[in-house]
Amino acid sequence: MTSPFTLISHHLCPYVQRVAIVLQEKGLHFERIDIDLADKPDWFLRVSPLGKTPVLLVDGEAIFESAVICEYLDDSMAPPLHPTHVLTRARHRGWMEFGSSLLNAIGGFYSAPDDIGLQRRAEDIRGRFLQLEDVLGDGPYFAGDKFCMVDAVFGPAFRYFDVFDAVADFGFMAATPKVCAWREALRMRPSVRAAAPSDYEAALRDFLLRRGSALSALMKSETT
Repeated sequence: MTSPFTLISHHLCPYVQRVAIVLQEKGLHFERIDIDLADKPDWFLRVSPLGKTPVLLVDGEAIFESAVICEYLDDSMAPPLHPTHVLTRARHRGWMEFGSSLLNAIGGFYSAPDDIGLQRRAEDIRGRFLQLEDVLGDGPYFAGDKFCMVDAVFGPAFRYFDVFDAVADFGFMAATPKVCAWREALRMRPSVRAAAPSDYEAALRDFLLRRGSALSALMKSETT
């Protein structure tokens, strides 16, 4: 039987991964179509007004933007990943936005043109993890025992650090044991593990090596 859900994706996109996580957490079967964002097919541009992934086709109808897709899935499909209390739900949405800003900071880090910029970006990320450390409880997830939408946002973000940590010790989480434990819990979550393709880490390393950035140079020096 054909699935009513088709996820149009790019294999390195963390926003695609968060949608895939939500689909998995809700037990929804979906088909996945990867596209080349450097050579976008005409049919993709017709369903994605912004020309970005992810796009979710629901019985042929397109929904774009990851936050909108995740909210749609949570509004329409059980089990809910948002808390029921209105104020708590608003707080969670704020930390989801914080997760998106962390992805922007990560992009700034791996794109930094020189060592000074790289260290400044690393310091910025360390500061963000200190902020997270202050709001995390006993875990294992953001809201305790229950996996929530904030976890779906941070699972793909943490995945970058598997590659960064293999390049050098930037001390990203040296002072944040709760963040470290949360990262490990998300790493082991089946939905998070399944959200990225099996060659994700190798593809990410190749992407980073081709950036022409300070991190790229550091990665090349490690292999020579």
